[in-house]
Amino acid sequence: MIPRLLEKTIKDKLNKGKAILLMGARQVGKTTLIKDLFKGSDEIIWLNGDEFDVQNLFENISSTRLKYIFGNKKYVVIDEAQQIKDIGSKLKLITDELPEIQLIATGSSSFDLANQVNEPLTGRKWEYKMYPVSFAEMVMHHGLLEEKRLIPHRLVYGYYPDVVNNPGDEKEILKQLSDSYLYKDILMWEHIKKPDKLLKLLQAIAFQIGNQVSYSELGQICGIDSKTVEKYIVLLEQCFVIFRLGSFSRNLRNELKSSRKIYFYDNGIRNAIIADFSLAENRHDIGALWENYIISERHKKIDYDLLWRHSWFWRTSDQKEIDYIEEGDGQILAYEFKWNPSATLKIPRQFLVNYPGSRFSVISPGNMEDFLL
Repeated sequence: MIPRLLEKTIKDKLNKGKAILLMGARQVGKTTLIKDLFKGSDEIIWLNGDEFDVQNLFENISSTRLKYIFGNKKYVVIDEAQQIKDIGSKLKLITDELPEIQLIATGSSSFDLANQVNEPLTGRKWEYKMYPVSFAEMVMHHGLLEEKRLIPHRLVYGYYPDVVNNPGDEKEILKQLSDSYLYKDILMWEHIKKPDKLLKLLQAIAFQIGNQVSYSELGQICGIDSKTVEKYIVLLEQCFVIFRLGSFSRNLRNELKSSRKIYFYDNGIRNAIIADFSLAENRHDIGALWENYIISERHKKIDYDLLWRHSWFWRTSDQKEIDYIEEGDGQILAYEFKWNPSATLKIPRQFLVNYPGSRFSVISPGNMEDFLL
């Protein structure tokens, strides 16, 4: 069993008088984590929001009815809670009227679950995001040396639990995930009638990893307008498929101020979308794969370690750039990501002059643990 970092975090928050929300893409292991947390317990009731009878149950529910349904159970889990209409008010009802019960809700799309629960559950919830297995979790599982040996494999196939646990079946598993299951919530709720446009958009984004993206340019590639592109990108982000990185700008007139890059939460999904599982050593896009991998892994670390950080990339109109900027506790940290540690690198003098006191590092496979552990 691969240890998940969130398990201890959630365990420490049990029975503290607040609901626990666990959000993340489908198949990242949310259900497995909760089941493992309560393994062998007979004090838990499990409800699956994907099932119609559970959705109907909550249609006109009252606290009195809930007491009879839950009986003497101490823990109630509502899996895929975003499928239940007006879920926020239902979770508030349980939290307010049945304070002896620890409520846990999971969801695979923040745009529906979070939007519905933020106001009703203000001050009444702990909220966490779960991602595919992380570098840190795999190091805990079988050691640093073993995991670093597998980095070329991870760059191609990623970290989805089924992928990690079933070597040899990676392509088939990723194909099933990337075909439609990962976007089930978007296709269902937004009534997207042409999912081929969504796939074209994802393919266009996948080929631009590490580069600035233009919504109008993506729209031309996909045959949709730029507003629709932005809408789809927001939905894909809220379903934990991709995430955006904005541009850092403070002092320089020629700094790009409104640009963005887009990354995938998982390299395997990115490669499945473009149907390329060739060996990392033979890839022309190895630099982009490394950049996507290292930034997504850093993203996991920041969330799991509950660090307070803001992150960007930096670029000027005359093409000076830095891959990744992070700011926290008054310190600006600048990073370049290089698959080849001997690659030539020159720190932009403009950045050092205008941001004195900032620290600069190069992250390669040789020192990646300093950045991710």
